[in-house]
Amino acid sequence: MAKIKICGLTREQDIDTVNTVLPDYIGFVFARSKRQIDENRAKELKNCLNPLIKAVGVFVNEEIEKIIKLCSLQMIDMVQLHGDENEDYIRLLKKYVTNKVIKAVRVKEPGDIKKAMNYPCDYLLLDAYHEKDYGGTGKTFDWSMIPAINKPFFLAGGINPGNVVHAIMHHNPYCIDVSSGVETNGYKDPGKIMEIVAITRQLNK
Repeated sequence: MAKIKICGLTREQDIDTVNTVLPDYIGFVFARSKRQIDENRAKELKNCLNPLIKAVGVFVNEEIEKIIKLCSLQMIDMVQLHGDENEDYIRLLKKYVTNKVIKAVRVKEPGDIKKAMNYPCDYLLLDAYHEKDYGGTGKTFDWSMIPAINKPFFLAGGINPGNVVHAIMHHNPYCIDVSSGVETNGYKDPGKIMEIVAITRQLNK
């Protein structure tokens, strides 16, 4: 039964939409990105978010102290590390927070995934590799490279209402992670969000 995450929310109307369709997770991006929000904005949006939806904070090579602060203030429920964070970084973070940790892997070749299986994280997130960007490119990668994985994983990168069925049926991710695939002109599109959540829920019946 695949779960679904809508990542990169920035506006009150985005929150209104997800509160209507209730995806399992949403993402607040604290890393440099066109979808980046700051601590104050995250607090405003989290206060409006239905508590049934878990908020994931997305970070790239962030100082651990900032992540600990956001967790302690309950602005985020889970941590997504989308940069070059290594095993030592993850272990140190998990000494200070009880929040579940997702480690993103930018997949260029099958070995990238196999190496990441040893990370002390709770989930992996498989995303497309891009030389200059850490994520959010809207590009898919060759999903046939995904091996049998010994921990639950989020599948990201270019997923949209047109390919979500294939992604779930053929690769059995724990969760589908969607951002640009539910946008129009750079902003979250309520119709696309409702469509992809409905498709995912239908597959789970």
